Amino acid sequence: MVHIEKYMLEMMDTYLKPIDTNWQPSDFLPDSTSDTFFQDIKALRENANDLSYDLVAVLIGDTITEEALPTYESWLAMVDGVSRKEEGGWMRWNRHWTAEENRHGDLLNKYLYLSGRVDMRQMEISTQYLIADGFDIGTGHDPYRNFIYTSFQELATNISHRRVASLAKKDGDTLLSKMCGVIASDEARHAKAYKDFMSKIFEVDPNEAMVAFEDMMRQKIVMPAHFLREMGLKIGQTFGHFTDAAQRLGVYTAIDYVEIMQQLIEEWKLDSMRDLNETGEKARDYIMALPSRLLRVAERMKVPTMDYKFSWIHA
Repeated sequence: MVHIEKYMLEMMDTYLKPIDTNWQPSDFLPDSTSDTFFQDIKALRENANDLSYDLVAVLIGDTITEEALPTYESWLAMVDGVSRKEEGGWMRWNRHWTAEENRHGDLLNKYLYLSGRVDMRQMEISTQYLIADGFDIGTGHDPYRNFIYTSFQELATNISHRRVASLAKKDGDTLLSKMCGVIASDEARHAKAYKDFMSKIFEVDPNEAMVAFEDMMRQKIVMPAHFLREMGLKIGQTFGHFTDAAQRLGVYTAIDYVEIMQQLIEEWKLDSMRDLNETGEKARDYIMALPSRLLRVAERMKVPTMDYKFSWIHA
């Protein structure tokens, strides 16, 4: 972490945009100072009415996930090597990355509030629960496992937001489509950053990085919102219903999971990596064989039928 910190600082401006010129939620939402404010809200609500039930459910789950950002910032701050220098280095990355991500939840929350489709109090309860419950993604304080996780997770959120954008456009909501499109673009940049940082780690410490990758794949990448719940339910009870909706829509599926893993294998050039010890070679063998095995399982999985009503969504 100390070794690649200088590289990260040199690359920050490539992967994060200047705050003064970056997009903000108000760029997409109705302007409350405009004479057309109420007409704009009416148009927003009319377009939101045509969104499918599952799409609204997925959008709410995505929003809650994005709004749990304080959990993610504090988690990264505890990673070995990140808090080494409070005012610079990795903590600087952590704060600036968090600041960019923070806009996503702000934008989607305001959209959902204006849409009239959502019981905001129930959604807000779920958000507070998700932050209060914390999360355990199986990475501990290890930076290798954490950056493998963030590489994977940023790719997954890019896919999810991008497909929600496409479905919103298909349902006639061009505003929501634009919103999810710019969020997806942010996630793609952030994925490039974490993949790049991990590439440098593989160059410096290939064996330990390979073992970390193997370990994350053995225990499976869990989503940040895997503790998601509604009022009156136990930790994680809502998450399965949320992922069922995402699978029905094709927003994020088991096949996507496998394809992200394959993309990381290719990105980090694992097949041509040299100077691995016996442990590193065994870890690579496991990783290289895993996608084809998981793909066979994914192709046999049945799309779950709809049998759940979320407390978040007005009937």
